[in-house]
Amino acid sequence: MSSASGALPQPRRGRPGPWPPAPPPQPQAQPLSWAKRTGFQPRVSGESLPSASAPNSGQVPLPRPTVAPADLESGPPARPNSVLPPPPAAAGNGERQQPPPPPPQPRTRRRDSDGVRPNVQAAAPSLPQLREEEEEPPERPAHVKYELRDTPGVFPLVIYGFQHYISMVGSIILIPLVMIPAMGGSPDDTAAVVSTVLLVTGMTTLLHMFVGTRLPLVQGPSFVYLAPALAIINSPEFFGLNDNNFKHIMKHLQGAIIIGGAFQVLLGYTGLMSLFLRLINPVVVSPTVAAVGLSFFSYGFAKLGTCIEMGILQLLMVVIFALYLRKIKLFGYRVFLIYAVPLGLGITWAIAFVLTATGVYGYKGCDANIPASNNVSAFCRRHVLRMKSCRVDTSHALRSSPWFRFPYPLQWGTPVFSWKMGLVMCVVSVIASVDSVGSYHASSLFVATRPPTSGVVSRGIGVEGACTVLAGLWGTGVGSATMTENVHTIAVTKMGSRRAVGFGAILLLLLSVVGKVGAFIASIPDVMVAALLCFMWAMLCALGLSNLRYSATGSSRNSIIVGLALFLSLSVPSYFQQYGVHPSTNSPVPIYFQPYIVASHGPVHTGSGGVNYVLNTLLSLNMVIAFLVALILDNTVPGGRQERGLYVWSEAEAAKRESAFMKDYELPFKLGRVFRWAKCVGL
Repeated sequence: MSSASGALPQPRRGRPGPWPPAPPPQPQAQPLSWAKRTGFQPRVSGESLPSASAPNSGQVPLPRPTVAPADLESGPPARPNSVLPPPPAAAGNGERQQPPPPPPQPRTRRRDSDGVRPNVQAAAPSLPQLREEEEEPPERPAHVKYELRDTPGVFPLVIYGFQHYISMVGSIILIPLVMIPAMGGSPDDTAAVVSTVLLVTGMTTLLHMFVGTRLPLVQGPSFVYLAPALAIINSPEFFGLNDNNFKHIMKHLQGAIIIGGAFQVLLGYTGLMSLFLRLINPVVVSPTVAAVGLSFFSYGFAKLGTCIEMGILQLLMVVIFALYLRKIKLFGYRVFLIYAVPLGLGITWAIAFVLTATGVYGYKGCDANIPASNNVSAFCRRHVLRMKSCRVDTSHALRSSPWFRFPYPLQWGTPVFSWKMGLVMCVVSVIASVDSVGSYHASSLFVATRPPTSGVVSRGIGVEGACTVLAGLWGTGVGSATMTENVHTIAVTKMGSRRAVGFGAILLLLLSVVGKVGAFIASIPDVMVAALLCFMWAMLCALGLSNLRYSATGSSRNSIIVGLALFLSLSVPSYFQQYGVHPSTNSPVPIYFQPYIVASHGPVHTGSGGVNYVLNTLLSLNMVIAFLVALILDNTVPGGRQERGLYVWSEAEAAKRESAFMKDYELPFKLGRVFRWAKCVGL
């Protein structure tokens, strides 16, 4: 066959050419996110919960899916048709047609330690595609609507920015409602701390978006810091304080938080975090994060039971909205799933208001504001706790707070630095960094072109340390970290634009100066706070366990490590907490805070009181035990990379050649060029 001008070139002699001929090259499209390119779709009971990321993500080129991936909330897609081999090419110029080569045989893989083949493919490994078994057809792809650098319109920017923070409102505001009463603070003090938390959350989120990882991650008060903060609050040196005990304890907390934040800054900007990343993978992250949620089981229902009917109602409302009604859409949005916490709180609060107004919780001759020990009547002593827990008019913060309040640094006084409390916070900052690593990787799979480099991760951890220092200077009571619910919120709301998250942070800055907003939040009854925390802590535990889906399925190695880490995280702290405590002892600390007074009676007795304090406190924290057990076992017990599900970060040299990657992670205003010499500041 003679070739005419403009005809396709004939295949080389002796080799079958492709059939049909390949189309002419098309102009290169804009790079898609990792989730769009690979069809990644995480799922935990229908929703994508925040988790650590997947093995080999961002490094192994995965094939483009032949069908549209399923939605996060919908069922599995239709089964794709089987792929047929292409027909042999026609022989040209009388050539003898060569038979197609035989398909390559998969290499035999070594069995793991328990005799079961790893649950991986012999070809290029890919992420596990977990879908919910339902009969609904897929509605739309699982990726987000707006990716990292997308700019929505003005109206979507406002709506999505506000929605992103409302869906995380429980994690942002509930920690001060637990801590401040434990410190002896008044409702006005609680309102002031809530306003401070809103301000610091807005500032640190903007800081992390500009000079941190630049991912759309909200930085705020972390549950990781709550347990050590309660341990410091219940230290023996604070027993017996009568006047200004709130400010006295807060100043010690500020000093410890500043020390822990400074240590985290060194961990990130010295490059130590890049080395530490080699030891962190899903088998370590999973029990560590799960233990954070499990550590508060003594507070949850014990506090909820003070007004059990309202507490159960609050918990049921959130469960119904988040689970049973999660697929119902209004105006194209899953309103009940996204706003489960504020909707449940609003309905329960309204019901409690009606019951209070109608006198259901009114006992004649009794005043809820008078302590039970000061009541002469036995009838009032029996019902005063129930009145204080069930009624919604016991807090006067909303009436007494000013309209405008401007939180400022050192508003509680000069911080007091104690080396033993600071050392406790340094260890906790390491665990907070481990929690943040999983959020960095998982969120990048949704919104960015590829996962960040180890230098970007170190830069983010360093900025988180600076954010914790700011939290200590302003006096929020806990350190600042990447909130675990970030990835879940991105997956559910499908909003990954950092401009929308930045706009929401600006809204928090504006709300922080309105004193009535903090007072309104401080007026939430304690029993409703406890019910919401039962849901939040249970969700946090589930988020940690969901990381295991990225390791080998059915591996006895991983199961034993995680199970042992979780069991010891409950058993070892229980031994420390109960050591030397007699059941007949009348403690001034409520029963749900007694696990945090271990520093005064722990089993460790050395010649130094400070060493006793540090060891007894750290070994009584569930997350510390889980982290140590999982870290040691996972890095010493033999196991393959696929079985362990190791994180794979982007290589800096290869990533710098991609313009899309540079636009995702490069520092703004050409700051990266100034700090090009520092690997942990640039890329």
